[in-house]
Amino acid sequence: MSRPFIFLFLLLASLHSVSQKLDKLTVEKIMRDPKWIGTSPSSPQWSSDGNTLFFQWNPGKETNDSSYYITKDNKTPVKATVAQKQIFLPVNAAGYNIARTVYVFAKDGDVFYTDVKTGTTRRITQTVDVESNPQFSFNQTKIVYNRSSNLYAWDIAKGETIQLTNVRSGEAAPAQATGGFQRGGGANPPRTGGSGSSVNSAANQQEDWLKNDQLQTFEVLKTRKERTDQATAYNTSTRRKEIRSIFIEDKTLQGLNVSPDGRFVSYTLIKQPTAAKTTFVPNYVTETGFTTDITGRTKVGAAQRTVEFFIYDRDRDTVWAIKADSLPGIKDLPDYIKDYPKQLEDRKKRNANRPVSFNGPNWSPKGTYAIVDVRADDNKDRWLMLWDTAANKLKLLDRQRDEAWIGGPGINFGGTGWVDENTFWFQSEATGYSHLYTINVATGEKKALTSGNYEVQQSQLSKYKKYFYISTNEVHPGEQQFYRLTIADGKKERITTMTGSNQVTLSPDEKQIAILHSYSNKPWELYLQENKPGGKIQQITNKAQSEEFRSYPWKDPEVVTFPARDGATVYARLYKPSNPHPNKPAVLFVHGAGYLQNAHKWWSTYFREYMFNNLLADNGYYVLDIDYRGSAGYGRNWRTGIYRHMGGKDLTDHVDGVNWLVKTYGVDPKHVGLYGGSYGGFITLMGLFTEPDIFAAGAGLRSVTDWANYNHGYTSNILNEPYTDSIAYRKSSPIYYANGLKGHLLMCHGMIDVNVHFQDIVKISQRLIELGKDNWELAVYPLEDHGFVEPSSWRDEYKRVFKLFEEVLKK
Repeated sequence: MSRPFIFLFLLLASLHSVSQKLDKLTVEKIMRDPKWIGTSPSSPQWSSDGNTLFFQWNPGKETNDSSYYITKDNKTPVKATVAQKQIFLPVNAAGYNIARTVYVFAKDGDVFYTDVKTGTTRRITQTVDVESNPQFSFNQTKIVYNRSSNLYAWDIAKGETIQLTNVRSGEAAPAQATGGFQRGGGANPPRTGGSGSSVNSAANQQEDWLKNDQLQTFEVLKTRKERTDQATAYNTSTRRKEIRSIFIEDKTLQGLNVSPDGRFVSYTLIKQPTAAKTTFVPNYVTETGFTTDITGRTKVGAAQRTVEFFIYDRDRDTVWAIKADSLPGIKDLPDYIKDYPKQLEDRKKRNANRPVSFNGPNWSPKGTYAIVDVRADDNKDRWLMLWDTAANKLKLLDRQRDEAWIGGPGINFGGTGWVDENTFWFQSEATGYSHLYTINVATGEKKALTSGNYEVQQSQLSKYKKYFYISTNEVHPGEQQFYRLTIADGKKERITTMTGSNQVTLSPDEKQIAILHSYSNKPWELYLQENKPGGKIQQITNKAQSEEFRSYPWKDPEVVTFPARDGATVYARLYKPSNPHPNKPAVLFVHGAGYLQNAHKWWSTYFREYMFNNLLADNGYYVLDIDYRGSAGYGRNWRTGIYRHMGGKDLTDHVDGVNWLVKTYGVDPKHVGLYGGSYGGFITLMGLFTEPDIFAAGAGLRSVTDWANYNHGYTSNILNEPYTDSIAYRKSSPIYYANGLKGHLLMCHGMIDVNVHFQDIVKISQRLIELGKDNWELAVYPLEDHGFVEPSSWRDEYKRVFKLFEEVLKK
């Protein structure tokens, strides 16, 4: 190569390097399509044989992520072909027998059976119907699967298939409806009754006498009757046994399942309310040019579904309706009702059971016992109930009562199972933190396996049931580390060591772990490690982020604490400016979701806001990102600290954060702003409306302005229902405090937001107009939902936020 060409090549390479370097942050640069950052690996899944690890990745910045894999022999990621993806079977899709010698799985609507030793796979079904959820039952002799809302059993030895259930829509005929049906969850003694059985009317004495006299008088009648009786007896003995029909009326069948011994079939019937009014979200910018309505959701307090739970005893041909009558405290009233004497009096007079929902049953390995997880619909109670299959009775194993609401890691219908035939494990916040427990269902002995002021955030029982593998934040509330806990002696060994978050996927043989790891300023990378303390760590993906992203010195925000006015310790991320502006301004970022953690030591899901906070710090602002009351990661009292008053302690935590910044770093209290989206937008509004002397400016993005407009599941936990606890809604909704606005307010909202509806921002706008407020503005985004998608929308939104702070806080 000649010298001129060498010079040109080096010049072009130098220019390319310069173009890939990020010298100064701007809104335009950080709010581009996120692909400019690069993409991290995600969703690691081991193959059922443990030889291959698949994960999602997009190093080539293509339209979508693709499947990549590594093997035991080749740790360099390879992009999977279509054929490889089609034959891949994740380990969690395989259901093993107790001996773990064979497993079953469903794929493409059919069921398959694989011998582990030989590796041979046998196809059990091949139909146009979809078969799903295969499992071993009948004491490991049959494979039971679901087809068209019915259960079928395939005999492993004989290859025969039998139908176990006959689910039908509509109502049963009167005779069918009464036979063999029991209510009360075992409160009544068992009764046997066949399908189609009926009670004959008692004949009077005259009819009995005449019938007997005729048969004794006439020989022909007697002979004919004997022949008829013989024929009937023969036909009955040879007739195929009918399957009990399960009529579900106008309800929806869910959770159809069978016990390990094949005797019991359980199912849930759901009835949706007919009177619940559904919202609509208008969509103005459409392909047709016409405005269309997007079907939304109901609002908090709307009529909810009803749930019925049944267990069908196939041996006795009896259906048991499991009722809530025997649940301890089923009639208990919540404490908040004391604020409403008339309501309290009415509820006491009714003395009604609270509505409940059922999950399960969770059968012991041999089917001796079944645990039903029952939740009160007001979410004040969770009962773990033992259903005794012999006595047909429910017995309380554990009750957790929370006058706020039941919640926490591993508690919302999850984190349960069997260690052995008599020992059941579960998680509970009984101590104020979610911990792991076992209970002997035969003796009632309960044992705590973990304890302390930290949370067990994930738990998994080892395949041979000698260990629990748990992820906790014991080291620091802002870290996630992985441990092995020996069940026999309670010994706990820490496996992961990297600071930050370690999200672990265990290999089938439990000898290796795949780790998705990230740190505060370093996005997720994939690692492999031996599953033991001090195990060798191998990085699989390296520098998944772009050269341009890596060229910038992203801040490692310090995780700090400060005291709240009630003495509690508040955790936060602090971004300190290298060159503070002379005004010493500060901005508080308020994370969304309420129950979410962001003051941690791993890569945030709020990556755009993380970059924007870097930009603010570069421009002379102190930035504080607080895990306020209601955030995740700090136990029950922190989680429920916003009960009946959102905008209470969660807001004063931010005010206390401002005071700490003023005292610690000399921030000017007259130059403080805040911003956030969703719940963060709500806190922004409450801050400007109720603490106008603290916050000079705020940007509320996709904000809740009236909690009576939001959904039932989230809102009713925290504020109960508008018509039962109007005090809580009045205290918690910004629309009632809009008159307090003094500072400068920016509001941004997507017009097709199906989560926090555009109606919320329209209502608060009308209220501000009526109050004569003129220091606010509204930016709308016609083609955006709750989470913005288009880079142009993100860019426009954050240019406005940055302009607000620059113009107000730097005056």
